[in-house]
Amino acid sequence: MNTFQKLGLEPGMAICYSGFREGQNPGGVYPSYDEVREDLQLLKGRWKYLRLFDCDKHGETVLEVIKNEQFDFKVMLGSYIEAELNNFNCPWNGGVYSKKQLEKNARVNEEKIAKLAEFANLYPDIIFSLSVGNEACVDWTDHYVHESRVLEFVKTVQNRANQPVTFCENYAPWLYKLEKLAHGVDFISIHTYPVWEYKHISEALDYTKENYHSVSQKYPDIPVVITEAGWATNSNGRGIPPDNVNEEFQKIYFEKLMEWSEKENILVFFFEAFDEPWKGSPEPLEPEKHWGLYKIDRTPKLVLK
Repeated sequence: MNTFQKLGLEPGMAICYSGFREGQNPGGVYPSYDEVREDLQLLKGRWKYLRLFDCDKHGETVLEVIKNEQFDFKVMLGSYIEAELNNFNCPWNGGVYSKKQLEKNARVNEEKIAKLAEFANLYPDIIFSLSVGNEACVDWTDHYVHESRVLEFVKTVQNRANQPVTFCENYAPWLYKLEKLAHGVDFISIHTYPVWEYKHISEALDYTKENYHSVSQKYPDIPVVITEAGWATNSNGRGIPPDNVNEEFQKIYFEKLMEWSEKENILVFFFEAFDEPWKGSPEPLEPEKHWGLYKIDRTPKLVLK
């Protein structure tokens, strides 16, 4: 299926963008207008579509910069919903909260969903699609929200905004427990990370294709977009063998993935534009910090040279 055609979009390259730099993080210090403008200057021309993870202060700044500076980007805007249920299966010391915190999160999530629709109507020429959450239903999530609640958010946003609405999730849950949600969204968004599943670079693209086709063949009438696929460049060995990540492997995966997605007309958001030091554990080689095509100081990695 030609996902660009199905979604009424011009073909183009897409990338996940989160601009948090050293000393910045969601809920703390946010990137300034000038910092975001600097980032988008680096990304313009090559990438047409940006994925933003939350309709928070950072998302608002990015939208303002695109509008004021007249950058030629189209945005998938997300709402990063928080845990409404405990997940005792979360493997990384998270996923369990007090009843009071879960009740607060549910109220905050409703506010975020309202904000998502509000931004969609404020920036109709920039925002081309809306996501009501990110990796909130998968078995290992630390911010579990039941799929029926996610479907409720989908319906709410569909009633308040004109853009197509989706939910971004690992490919696996779409295969066995998100069938009802799949038929409620306007298109399905999947994440595929061969390197997190111990695949070598030589197996990576074939595994990505397998993940994609497993979902697209289950739902042949619903467009499927890849909203995250990437290759880390460093690891401390927790979850990813260090000898399976480096800039050479990232370059190989990026080039093969882009070649395949262009040939098949599949919208693919590469994860991600810039390294993010706030993510994961404090260890410098924590893999969560090293997915960017640019380093934290904004110098390009091998893939862009």
